[in-house]
Amino acid sequence: MTTDRLMALDLLVSVLTAAAWMSAGVAAAARRPRTAAALFAVALVASLARVWSVLALAGAGWWFVQEKITVALPLLVAAGAAATALAGPRLLRAARRADAASREAVKAPAVAVPLLGAGYAATAGIVQTFLIGYPADPGTALLLLAVAAGAVLGTWRAMSTHVPGLRTATAVTAVAAVLGGTLVFVPSGETTAEGSATGGTAAMAATGSGTGSHEHHSASEGSASLMGAETRPVTDLRGPAAPPPGGAVRRFELTARTATVTLSSGRKVPAWTFNGQVPGPPLTAVQGDLVEVRLRNADITSGVTLHWHGYDVPSGEDGVPGLTQEAVPPGGEFVYRFVAAQVGTYWYHTHEVSDLGVRMGLYGTLVVTPKGTAAEGLDLTLPVHTLGGVTVTGDRDQPLVRQAAPGTPVRLRLINTDNTPHRFTLAGTPYRLVAVDGTDLNGPGTLGRVGLRLAAGGRYDLAFTMPSDPVLLRVDDRTDSVRITPESGPPGDGAAAAKGAGASATADSAADSGAVPAADGQTAGWPELDLTRYGAPAPTPFTSRSRFDRNFTLVLDRGFALTNGRPAYAHTVNGAAFPDIPTEVVREGDLVRLTVVNRGRETHPWHLHGHRVLVLSRDGRSVTGSPLWLDTFDVQPGQVWEVAFRAANPGLWMNHCHNLSHADLGMMLHLAYEGVTTPFHGAHSG
Repeated sequence: MTTDRLMALDLLVSVLTAAAWMSAGVAAAARRPRTAAALFAVALVASLARVWSVLALAGAGWWFVQEKITVALPLLVAAGAAATALAGPRLLRAARRADAASREAVKAPAVAVPLLGAGYAATAGIVQTFLIGYPADPGTALLLLAVAAGAVLGTWRAMSTHVPGLRTATAVTAVAAVLGGTLVFVPSGETTAEGSATGGTAAMAATGSGTGSHEHHSASEGSASLMGAETRPVTDLRGPAAPPPGGAVRRFELTARTATVTLSSGRKVPAWTFNGQVPGPPLTAVQGDLVEVRLRNADITSGVTLHWHGYDVPSGEDGVPGLTQEAVPPGGEFVYRFVAAQVGTYWYHTHEVSDLGVRMGLYGTLVVTPKGTAAEGLDLTLPVHTLGGVTVTGDRDQPLVRQAAPGTPVRLRLINTDNTPHRFTLAGTPYRLVAVDGTDLNGPGTLGRVGLRLAAGGRYDLAFTMPSDPVLLRVDDRTDSVRITPESGPPGDGAAAAKGAGASATADSAADSGAVPAADGQTAGWPELDLTRYGAPAPTPFTSRSRFDRNFTLVLDRGFALTNGRPAYAHTVNGAAFPDIPTEVVREGDLVRLTVVNRGRETHPWHLHGHRVLVLSRDGRSVTGSPLWLDTFDVQPGQVWEVAFRAANPGLWMNHCHNLSHADLGMMLHLAYEGVTTPFHGAHSG
């Protein structure tokens, strides 16, 4: 059973356990001894099942059961044992007799309250998991114990005027509540994390005053002074003024402004735009060129920046407000410069109020082609976005129709600019997935009848030779995105294509046109491609057996926390929300391993700025296909990803969930190189 299914099963069992204990107590208070006895038996079985589900889930890692083993199970076992010892014998005797005296006996607080108390304890465990979240600590444990004990005392007092030891029990409960509250709400003062060397323990560096400053620069400046390193501001880490020898200067101007855009259907949508269009103008360069982009803000009141998603620019060009620059206000401008060293498919977007800004249209594409190669065939860059409630490809809410002669090389550059994953299918031709996140795969095999799940922010490059029949790209198995028809055929929608042909994902059978799915066939039943098994292995500069200088673990969850100074049901990392998540501190040259664990029920596309990461494993299984160098990877519920990178791009970097609404609710932190500081004082706004 997969980890996410075990998580769902444990949730179901925990709710059933709490409901059974509570129902047994209510039935006892209602003078129904046989019903109460039956529910008592169900509660015992459910409690044992809860113990089993937690132990089974522990096989996936301590992260998934930490609060269950340290808080939820001890509360449940203690309260269940007490209920069994105090109420069980009386309840069973009353159920056998079922007379008036027995019905009156089970109503007694000595029977009903322990049963209800076990229900309160089981409910406290659920509250810890779903409202407080990971990790459990002594403070939250004491608070939950105090709340459960207070509920028991209140219930007993409501059922009887005499509660044995009420004053003493109330005093102990109050002390536990005060102590727990003190431990929970007094700041720990941790603002930076050095990480651990291989085989070592994490060294946590405490800096600052512990007041939970909301300014980007505090943690980074603190880490620099703590390490005693020579400092340099992030403003010194900028791109060059001139291109390398042989390179050209590619100059672009982007003006952010509000506008109403017209989609291909004629529908008008209010938007935030670059140069009055959504997506913004496509930026293209040749490897070795100097890209210079002048950003102006006409009327975006919240401000705007440019972040180069997946492109390892110098830190001062990264476009993170409050960290690498101030947001560009209305009437202001900022010039970005960087060398186009990486070939491939990328995109740009605002990083100020980015959840709203990107959703409203402040994004565009960046494509860098190899030096010395001539464009050939049909090359389409296809950003997919949800704008005004509809799925658009580029600026079209209708299928994009293109023609190509049979035998023409075709490349489709898919970019997911949304917050959630999209599923792509390509029907009508065998094809290869030749690049992921701008990096070529090694030995990509021929594909046919498969779905391609693309993480938010991620990119896939598909390549094929145009066949003599239509080819259809579909999004989420319901939206026709691109239809390519052969030039010799009708330029319309190709509706005459045959339906129902099957396909195989092997190279031999997929090359047979009879095995390729027709362009109008159904795709919902196609299995998803496992990228960790696709392509051919190749040597990598490091592996999971390498010695790592830094090891960081990020446990993703939900829980109540302060985010930007406001209490919220936040998306948390290691139990905290931005800006209170300790900064990860590295040295230039470090080999860094990052373990990302998803305890929650939502997918988190994880994105580290300024670095590509090599996937080491997913759920403990090593990559057996092509090496995967990614800048965004989808951490689905219950998954554990291990990735690594070489710290070779000094600066201050965001490390966050690229579901930007999750980032806005706290799921982001910083990675800082020793000695790098920032003069900026603005709080980042998602």
